[in-house]
Amino acid sequence: MDLPSLNEIKIIIHTLKPKEKITFLLLVCVFVVSVLGALFILNNKMAVEVPYPGGAIYEGIVGTPRFLNPLIAISDADQDIDQLIYAGLLKSDGQGRLVPELAESYAISPNGLTYTFTLKNGLVWHDGQPITTEDVAFTIKAAKTPLIKSPKRANWEGVEVEVQDPRVIKFILKKPYTPFLENATLQILPKHIWEDITPDQISLSQFNIEPVGAGPYRIKKIYRNSSGIINSYALESFNDYALGKPYITNMVLNFYKSESELLANYLNNNIKSMGSISPKNVTEALRRGSGVRTMTLSRIFGVFFNQNKNKTLADYSVRKALLLATDKEKIVNEILDGYGTIISYPIPPGTFGSMNTGATEEKTYDPEAAKKLLEKSGWKQNSSGFFEKTNKKVTTELAITLSTSMTPDLVATAEMLKSMWEAIGIKTEVKTFDIGDFDKNIIRPRDYDALLFGEVAGYDPDPFAFWHSSQRNDPGLNIALYANIAVDRLLEDARATSDPKKQAQKYEAFQKEILEDIPAIFLYSPYYLYATPNYLKGNDTTHITASSERFAKVNQWYIDTKKVWKFLLK
Repeated sequence: MDLPSLNEIKIIIHTLKPKEKITFLLLVCVFVVSVLGALFILNNKMAVEVPYPGGAIYEGIVGTPRFLNPLIAISDADQDIDQLIYAGLLKSDGQGRLVPELAESYAISPNGLTYTFTLKNGLVWHDGQPITTEDVAFTIKAAKTPLIKSPKRANWEGVEVEVQDPRVIKFILKKPYTPFLENATLQILPKHIWEDITPDQISLSQFNIEPVGAGPYRIKKIYRNSSGIINSYALESFNDYALGKPYITNMVLNFYKSESELLANYLNNNIKSMGSISPKNVTEALRRGSGVRTMTLSRIFGVFFNQNKNKTLADYSVRKALLLATDKEKIVNEILDGYGTIISYPIPPGTFGSMNTGATEEKTYDPEAAKKLLEKSGWKQNSSGFFEKTNKKVTTELAITLSTSMTPDLVATAEMLKSMWEAIGIKTEVKTFDIGDFDKNIIRPRDYDALLFGEVAGYDPDPFAFWHSSQRNDPGLNIALYANIAVDRLLEDARATSDPKKQAQKYEAFQKEILEDIPAIFLYSPYYLYATPNYLKGNDTTHITASSERFAKVNQWYIDTKKVWKFLLK
């Protein structure tokens, strides 16, 4: 049956009476609305919302960028930008694991001595030049060059590098080292840009300010103040990034002198996101209507005892009493506003092999038991309420000095510890230092009784550097100057085995030894707090080892969306 033509419909309408015309038009409207409604319902059932390119991020960072070079970057500002500009063979997946970035694949030999990496096809730098294994070899050679003074140097000492072809490279170790894969997160430099710059001139190169990398974003524009100091970087998404072009087109990074200045600009809406915020500023961020992401951080804070400097700390009963007098729950709740996990062991929670379980951590706080333990060990309280002991007519007062850096949270923690310890009769003095003096004059020469400090673990925690007896002196990181033959053997064996189950067993035995000896009081592992606008989506990062890793999955973040029928996605 043929449908009537438009002219025939017009003739029919003209023959209708007025009331019939109204009825007809109403029926037509009902039909149109019904069809549109059916299409709307069908669209909702068949379509899904997907990320769409566009939008911008405006982020504030404390500090001034100086060395945008993965070999010599030290400050958080430098490392934040490096995470966006550069790429490595492997990278963090934001969940505490490593995934390929520039690498297509990698293989480990059965004896654990050879690591073979294959690059993805068609990789290019931000300037369009091809990326090859020569760039990888050049970067590692530069890292090992003494004149460059790279913090990455120690990671590559004794590692032989063999370029097989433009896409395949081998790393050969002298002995098995399970955490070696973490070395492959080293971000790669373009050889064609850096090879003509002598090692002693690398820190002076303009490419430290105007870097060329292969990461998800590249430099679009640099803004400076009237003094020529950089106060902002404008970045744009890189079309040829190894893991796909980021959805968010632009990123603007603004730099500030302090967290208070950062917060002021955040509240004034000059920036939309900020990282590394203190717990005390979370309320302000939430008040502005932003979201605050909480991520676990591979970092522990504790008090590390120097038994060589203060002989009273060599008394086990004193160390045990200090532990019993420490209310960790109060510290986390009052200093960190609850944004942290109570710990009792040296491996951070959420990290491979950790025995820290967070909220269910065994409660050791018992000040009365602490007093009784000291009394049982021969310590007596004097007229001032502090414990002392007389031996061969020589009276020794139980007093310690607690040293820490001038970080607000650490200063507050130190003062709270002083109050707790003095409440049971242990005289405590708190000394604070700016970070430069703290490292140079206190930590490196081991000039402290007790040190309130933080330690950072990697993807594989590898506690060797912090607890093996060979690391007691600078530049080693064994700040408790701890020596235990059984622990040394456990840490050495854990490094050598490629069996995760055996490695976990070694780590568990190691932690039990530490808990028994009490060379330190482990306090808490803080959360990383990141304020972002509510319209930012796709950021599901939960675990990081450094502040810059909040950008680990930045290429998957998105702001704009569109609806697409499901069958079109297949």
